[in-house]
Amino acid sequence: MKLIIIHGPPAAGKLTVAREIERRTNFMVFHNHLSIDAITPIFEFLSPPFRRLMRVIRTAVIAEAAREDTNLIFTCIYMRGIDEENIEIIASAAEDNGGQVFYVLLTCDPQMLEKRITEESRKEFGKIKSVEALRSDLSKFDYYSTIPGRETLIIDTTHVSPDEAATRIIDHYQLDTL
Repeated sequence: MKLIIIHGPPAAGKLTVAREIERRTNFMVFHNHLSIDAITPIFEFLSPPFRRLMRVIRTAVIAEAAREDTNLIFTCIYMRGIDEENIEIIASAAEDNGGQVFYVLLTCDPQMLEKRITEESRKEFGKIKSVEALRSDLSKFDYYSTIPGRETLIIDTTHVSPDEAATRIIDHYQLDTL
């Protein structure tokens, strides 16, 4: 099993690129809002029960995928100084069950993020949808760092299409295409 973790700031194109890889390979997309949106109707976002359930759901799905040799793409936001433990737990769920983990950081110019943040495609899930919220988050959190100690492919999506970003990931990690 191979697990690709795609991270980066809101509106960098993580889910769009993941779906393009899914379309061209045997990888399945397990994006972060599947777990977030399942929990937030019941528990407040980032509350202790929310965090516990999010960890259980994510690690259970990834561990089972590794045991079943099902390739996954997991999309998430990684905030340097905050999310190291969460990322390591996700990676361990794959690695402890025979999987390999590959990392991709999608970056993007903040002005382009502001243009993308209000796009219709973001309304499907509980994502950040306003320029004000984006600016606030970008001023508080470091979304542009790689995960410490992990080799990471970095792609700036400011002027790179989702198709081209997917091609770069597929080529870099030598993924089998359909």
